[in-house]
Amino acid sequence: MYLVFDTETTGLPKNFNAPLTDSDNWPRMVQIAWQLHAQDGILLENQDYIIKPEGYDIPFNATRIHGISTKMANEEGRDLAEVLEEFKVVLQKAKVVAGHNIDFDYNIVGAEFYRKDMENVLAKIPSADTMELGTEFCQLGGGKNGKYKSPKLVELYEKLYGEQFDEAHNAAADVNATAQVFFEMMRNDLIPADKLLISDAELQNFIKTHPNPIPPFGIIIRRQVADSKKKKKVDFGSTDEIEIGDYFNFHNHSIYSSLQASSHISDLVNKAIRNNFSAAGLVDLGNMMGAFKFVSEVEKVNGNIKKAYQEYLDKKQKANEEGTEFNEIEPRKDPLIPIIGCEFYISDRPEQKQFTKDDPDRRTNVVLLAKNFNGYKNLAKLSSLGYVNGFYFGVPRISRKMIAEYKEDLIAFTAGTSGDIPSMILEFGEQKGEEIFKWWKDTFGDDFYVQLQNHQVEEEEHLNEVLLEFAEKYEVKILAQNETFYTEKSDANIQDILYCIKDGEKLSSPVGKGFGKRRGLPSNEYYIKDTEDLRQAFIQFPDAFEAYSELLAKFEPYTLKRDVLLPEFDIPEEFLSEEDRIDGGKRGENAYLRHLTYEGAKKKYEEITDEIRDRLDFELEVIAKTGYPGYFLIVQDFCNEARKMGVWVGPGRGSAAGSAVAYCTGITNVDPIKYDLLFERFLNPERISMPDIDIDFDDEGRDKIIKWVVEKYGKSNVAQIITYSILGGKSAIKDAGRVLDVSIPETNNIAKLIPSTPGMNIAKAFSKFDKLSPEDKMLAQEMKDILENPKDDRFQVLSAAQRMEGCIRNTGIHACGVIITPEDISNLVPITIAAKDPDILVSQFDNSVAESAGLLKMDFLGLRTLTIIKHAIRLIKQRHNVDIDPDLIPLDDLKTFQLFQEGRTVGIFQYESPGMQKYMRELKPTKFADLIAMNALYRPGPIKYIPNFINRKNGLEETVYDLEETKEYLEETYGITVYQEQVMLLSQKLANFTKGEADTLRKAMGKKQKDVLDKMYPKFIEGGEKNNLDVDKLNKIWKDWEAFAEYAFNKSHSTCYALIAYHTAYLKANYPAEYMASVMTNNLNNTKQITMFMEDCKGIGVDVLGPSVNESQYEFAVNDKGQIRFGLGAIKGIGEGPSEAIVNARINGRFTNIYDFFEKVPSPQINKRVVESLVIAGAFDEVDRYHRAQYFDIDISGRTNLERLLRYGQSFQDSKNEIENSLFADFAEEVKIEPPKINPAPEWQNMHMLNKEKEIIGFYLSAHPLDEYKYQFKFMQGALSKKEILESKKDDEIELEKVIVPIDIADVADEDDGLLDMVSDILEGEEDVLMEDAPKKAEPKGSFNFLNLDEVDAFKDTVANQQPDLFNNDKLNWKEKQAMKNNTPEYMVAGLVTEYVVKDGKNSGEKIAFITLEDYSGSYSFRLGDRDYMRLRDRIDVQRFVIFKIKFAVLNDGRVFVNVSEVIDLKDAFEKFAKKMTIVIDINDLRREDIIFFKENFLENEGEQKLNFLVKNPEDHSNIELMAMRSQVNINGELLEVIHKLHKYEVFLN
Repeated sequence: MYLVFDTETTGLPKNFNAPLTDSDNWPRMVQIAWQLHAQDGILLENQDYIIKPEGYDIPFNATRIHGISTKMANEEGRDLAEVLEEFKVVLQKAKVVAGHNIDFDYNIVGAEFYRKDMENVLAKIPSADTMELGTEFCQLGGGKNGKYKSPKLVELYEKLYGEQFDEAHNAAADVNATAQVFFEMMRNDLIPADKLLISDAELQNFIKTHPNPIPPFGIIIRRQVADSKKKKKVDFGSTDEIEIGDYFNFHNHSIYSSLQASSHISDLVNKAIRNNFSAAGLVDLGNMMGAFKFVSEVEKVNGNIKKAYQEYLDKKQKANEEGTEFNEIEPRKDPLIPIIGCEFYISDRPEQKQFTKDDPDRRTNVVLLAKNFNGYKNLAKLSSLGYVNGFYFGVPRISRKMIAEYKEDLIAFTAGTSGDIPSMILEFGEQKGEEIFKWWKDTFGDDFYVQLQNHQVEEEEHLNEVLLEFAEKYEVKILAQNETFYTEKSDANIQDILYCIKDGEKLSSPVGKGFGKRRGLPSNEYYIKDTEDLRQAFIQFPDAFEAYSELLAKFEPYTLKRDVLLPEFDIPEEFLSEEDRIDGGKRGENAYLRHLTYEGAKKKYEEITDEIRDRLDFELEVIAKTGYPGYFLIVQDFCNEARKMGVWVGPGRGSAAGSAVAYCTGITNVDPIKYDLLFERFLNPERISMPDIDIDFDDEGRDKIIKWVVEKYGKSNVAQIITYSILGGKSAIKDAGRVLDVSIPETNNIAKLIPSTPGMNIAKAFSKFDKLSPEDKMLAQEMKDILENPKDDRFQVLSAAQRMEGCIRNTGIHACGVIITPEDISNLVPITIAAKDPDILVSQFDNSVAESAGLLKMDFLGLRTLTIIKHAIRLIKQRHNVDIDPDLIPLDDLKTFQLFQEGRTVGIFQYESPGMQKYMRELKPTKFADLIAMNALYRPGPIKYIPNFINRKNGLEETVYDLEETKEYLEETYGITVYQEQVMLLSQKLANFTKGEADTLRKAMGKKQKDVLDKMYPKFIEGGEKNNLDVDKLNKIWKDWEAFAEYAFNKSHSTCYALIAYHTAYLKANYPAEYMASVMTNNLNNTKQITMFMEDCKGIGVDVLGPSVNESQYEFAVNDKGQIRFGLGAIKGIGEGPSEAIVNARINGRFTNIYDFFEKVPSPQINKRVVESLVIAGAFDEVDRYHRAQYFDIDISGRTNLERLLRYGQSFQDSKNEIENSLFADFAEEVKIEPPKINPAPEWQNMHMLNKEKEIIGFYLSAHPLDEYKYQFKFMQGALSKKEILESKKDDEIELEKVIVPIDIADVADEDDGLLDMVSDILEGEEDVLMEDAPKKAEPKGSFNFLNLDEVDAFKDTVANQQPDLFNNDKLNWKEKQAMKNNTPEYMVAGLVTEYVVKDGKNSGEKIAFITLEDYSGSYSFRLGDRDYMRLRDRIDVQRFVIFKIKFAVLNDGRVFVNVSEVIDLKDAFEKFAKKMTIVIDINDLRREDIIFFKENFLENEGEQKLNFLVKNPEDHSNIELMAMRSQVNINGELLEVIHKLHKYEVFLN
C-alpha cells in the first residue's frame, strides 16, 4: 500500500540540517492529512487533523498561508499524542510513503515523535518524493548552478493536468493533489518500479489498467485557506467626528536612506507646514545623515514664520492706530518642532560578521526618537555603534543591550511590520511577541508607544489587533502613525524605480522574494498623508490620536549648530596661564603662538622691520580676538612634523597664504609681505569665524601625516568626511531608462536634452532657464514640453528622472577632508565607516555642514606635483650630485622664462593646457609677477582680459589708469584688475573703506549681493569725493569692479601655485631628462599621459628608451647619457618585487648575457608571466643577441625557451646555495650547469611585435604601425597642405580644457544652498580645483574633410543638429531621398584595421560586419550592413591600412549612424589624390649640392606627378614658384622621408 501525507507547520526551521532532537529549531505541526491507497490506486483511508497548540502560538505569517489560526486550532484541534498514535497505526500498513518535498514532512513528524518520546517509525519506511521525481519532467529554469529548479506542487499539477487545484497549502488538499499527481506520474511511467517497490511487470499492468488521467479523489476538504482570506466589512461611520489633535508625522524616511526613499528634507517640512502640524520628524533607515540639514531647514522655516507673524502684528497695529479695517488672516504663530529619530536595525549578534544559510542573521527594526539634545547624542552614539561595530552587508546593526545602555531621553515605538515586536508576532506568534513587548515596556516605561499603522496591508490588520490587546494589558499608549517613503501618492512608482536601481532589477519583474523577483512595498499608501487622508486611514482607531499631546510635550527644541570644538593643544609649561584654567581663556595659546611667530620671523627675515612687526602684531591681535590661536598651533604642528618626516609641504594655497603668521610659523612658504598678499580674515577683525587653511602634501606622504594626526589625537577623535553621490540629471535618466526597459539609444537621446554645462540637471535647467544659452534653452524647452505631455513616449523616463534628482545613490569619502575633535567623535556627531577600510571613521555629516556642527575640519590634500618635484630632485642628486632646495631656486632664471615664452609647458603644473601654451607664447613672460597674473586670469570670465594684458605687457596697447592713485596697486598687472586684493586695497585708498568694509565689498561682489553693493556704492562715491577724486572716474571704476570682481581671483592662491609651476618649469628647463622621468613615473598607470609626455620628450631632444633589464628601475630613470629609460613598473605584470630583484641583481655589474640574468635574479621573484612581459616589452633586446621570437620558440618537448631558461636559473641557484651551505663554499662561484641552447627562429613581423608591445604596455612603444604610411596619413590629414606649410599657423581660438575654480575661495550662489552637491571624481593632487571638461569639438581638416578617429563621436553630435532626417520624411519620394543622401557631405578617416568580425543579420542570409580602425589618436568601431559588407568586403582585412570615406545619417529619434561609403588602401593615397609636389627652398641656403641631391633623388623616383619649387627670399618676404618642365616624380613615403631627414626643405602636396 501507498501512504500519501502532508503537514502544515508554524513556519520553517532555522537550520534545515539540524538534528531532530533540536526541538527549538524545528517548527511545530499544526495540521496533518493522509491518504492510504491500494497498489492499484484505490483510496482506502483518508484523514485530516488540526493539532491543538501545546504552549505555542501559530504565527500570522503561517496562518496567512494555511489558514489555521491559534484560535481555530484551539477550538477545532486534536491532541498531538492521539494523532501521532493513529498515524503510527496507518504507517504499519504502508509499503512506500509518498509526498511532495517529503523530507521536510519526515523531519516535522520525526521532531514531534521525539517531543512525545515516541519511536520514529516513519524514518524506517522508504519514500517517494514527487518534487524530486518531477524535476526532470517539469524542466523549470532558474535552479542553482544551471540545473532545473524543483517544481512546487501547483507547478507539477499544472504541468500534468493543465490547470491548478483549489485550496493549496491546506494539508488535506495538498495530500489529495499529491496522491493524484503520484498515481498520474505512475501512469505516465515517470516513477521507476524500484522506487515503488514493485516489479516492472506490475508497473506496466498499472499503466495498462489506467488508460485515462487519474481524477481527484472524492473527499471533502475543509476550506480553511479560502475562509481565512475573507475580509469582514465594517462600517466605522463618518470621519467628521475624528479629532487628530496634536498629530504630526515622524516616521518619515528621506533621500538619506540611500535609494530607499524619495522624500527630500524640504518636502517633509513643507508638508508639516501645509497641514499646520506642530512638529515634523525625520527617521532614516540606520543613519542620521540628514539630521543637521533637517533641523537647519526647520530653523529656516521658523525664521520665516516669526517674520511673517511680526509683519502681521505690525500691520494690525498700524490699522488700529489709523482706525482702518483689517481683515488679514492671522498666520501661523508657533514654530515647527524638529523631531530627530532613527529606525535602527536590531540583531542579537551585531558584532558577528559571518553567517550561514542555516544560521542566518535575523534582523528587526525599531524607531527611536530623541526628546532633547541629550537624546540626540544617544541616537548619534547608537547610529555610530551600528556602523563601527555592527556593519554587515550594507546594514548597520545594534543590539537591544546597546539600546538599553543609551536609552536616556529616547522614545521607542513598535514601528511597522519589520519592527522588533511586529515581526516576532508575525513569524513566531503572539507569545513570543508578548515577551519582546514586555522587554520594551520594562526598558522604556512611559517612553514606549504602540504604533498602529494602516497602509492597507493584510498583516497590519492582525498586528493592530494584537498590539491593541498588548497595549491595554500593559497600559501602553497607542499612536496612529504610518511609515512614509515618498511624499505624494503619485510618487509610489518612483519608490519602485529607486528599489530597482539599488538592486539592479527592472520594473517589469514581479514583486516578491527569491529568484526573478524584485523588492517592492506591499501597497501605494506609504506617502505623507494630509489631514483628511489620516482620518480616513485610521477611522477605526479614533482614540489613536489622543496621546499626541502628551508625546509632543516631551520634546524640547534644540539646535545642532555650535561653535567649533578645537582639540586641546599641549603648550610648553612656561606659557601656561592660571587664569585660563579658571575662565577657560586662551592666554597661554596666544602667548605660545606669538613666541613661535617671532622665532620663525627671525629665521625668515634678515631684519624684523617696523612694517613686519606691525603686520605680525595686527594678525596676532585678530587671532586673539577671534579666539582661534589653537587652530594655528595645530596646523603649524602637523606642517612642521611633516617636514621632519620627509613629507613635502606645499608653499600654501588659498587666501591663507596671505597670512604673515602662517608664513612665520611654517604653515606656508611664500612671504606675503614681499608679494603684497592679504589674508581677508585679517582685513575684517569683526568677522569671528574659524579660518580655513588647506595644506598640500606630496601625495606619497599625505597618508603618513594623516596617520601621525590619528596617533597624536587618538583614533576615535579623528575622522574623514562623508560625500553623497546623488542621482543627477543624466544619470537619473539613464537609470530610469534601464529600469523601465527603454533601449539604450532612446535613453541616451533623452539624456542629451540635459544641457552639457557641468553640474546641470533638470531642476537647474528649469530654474535658470533665462540664463541658458539659446541652444540650451531649446533643450530645456523640449524637456518642459515632454513633461507637459504624458502621451509622449519619453514622458515616463523624464518625469521619473525629474522626481529622482537629488536622491542619494551611495556615499563616499571626501578626497582630502579630515576632522579632529577634542573627544570621541561619536559623542559629537554620528559616524560611519569607510567602505574599503572599516578602520577609517567617517562623519555622517558632509563637508557643507561640518563647521556649523562644531567640527574642526582640515583639508589634507595630496598634490602629485610636489611628488614629481621631490622625485626629480632625487634623480638630479643621483646623476649630477647637485642638491636643489626649491626655496632657493632663483626666480629670474633665463632658461625657465625661455621655456614659458616658447610655450613648452607640457608637464608644467597649471600651465600645460593648449590654451595656456598659446597665451604663454604670446605673453612672453619675463618676471614672476606675469606668471602669477596669468594663473589668475586663465579661468572663466577674466580670460577675456588676457589679450589686453598681453598687449599692454608687450607695449602694443597703452596702459591706462582711470585714476593715477590706482597705479600703486595696478601697475604690476598693467592697469587691469586681476586680484581680489586689488579691489580691497583700492577701496581703502580711494574711498577710506575700513579693512572690514573692504572685505565685505569683496564678498558682496563675488556673491553678486546687489542689496549690499547698493548700500556700499554711495559710501564709495562719498569717500572718493572727500579725497578730491573725479566722480565720473569713480563711477567708472565701480562699474568695472561690478563687472569683473565676481571673477577676480585670490592673489595668494595664484602666487603659491605660480611658484610651484615655476619650480617645475625650472627643473624641466635645466634638468629636462630628470624632470620628465619623474613626471612619467608619477603617471605610471596613465598610458595616454605617458604617450603625450614621450612625444614632448622628442620635441625637447630627450630620448626615451624602451625598457632594459640592464638600466631600467621600477620607475622611469635617467642613464649616464642623459636618456630616459622606460620604467619596469609601466609594464603590465611587473610589480615592485620583480623590479627590485632585477635592480639588486645588477648592483655588481650589468648582466652580460641572458644566462647571466637568470643566474643572478632570484627565481622566486620572477615567474613565467614576468619574463614573458619583459621579453615582449623589449627589456632583453640589449642583453643578448637573441630576438624576441626566439624566447617563445618551442622545443621538441613542448617547452618554450623562456621556460627552459627559468628552469636553468632555478637549478643554477639551487646548486649554488647547496655549495655555499657545504664544506665547498669557496667554490660556489664555479658552479657549472649546462645552459639551454637557444636555436635560431623566424623573427616576428613588425606588426605582430608592435601589437604584443601594446598588449603589455598599453601603447605602441618602439613605433606606431601607421609610421609605415605616416606621410600618406599626414597628407590625408591636411598636414602637408600648402596652407599648413607656408602660412603662419594662426592659433585657433582655444577653449579652456579645464575651468579652474579653487573651492576654498569660490563663492557659491545663495540660491543653491539647499541643493545637494553631486560628487565628482576629483583628481587627488588637484583637489583644490574643479575640473570641467569642455565638450570636445571636432572640425574636419584639410581638403579631404579628414577626421581623427577620436573626433568621430564628437562630430556626430554636431551632425545631429545639422542634417535632415531622410528616413522618416514623408514629403520626399524615394528618388529625392536618394539624391539628398548622395549629396550629404563626405568625410575621411584612416588607420589600421585591428578587428574585423562578421555576424549573421536578422534576416536569413544577411551579414553584418564590425570593423575597428585605429590611428594615432585612438580607435573607432564601424558597422557595415549587408549591402555595404558585400560591396566592400574584398578591400577590408585585419592588419590592413585603409582610408574610409564616411557619411553621417540622422534618424528621426536623433540617433546618428556612420556609414562607410568607400574603402581605399592608405598606401595608394598619393597615387589617387596627390597631383603635385612642391619643394620649399630658402634662396640663401641653395647650394650646388642641393641641385645634385634633387637630381639624384628625382631620377630614382621618376613618375607622372608634377614637381614644383617654391623659392623664398626672407629678406623681402617674397617668393616665386617654379614648375619643373622636364621632370615629373612618383610621390611616395620613401622620397618624402629622404627629403625630411635633411631638415633643410619643406614639402607640400596638392
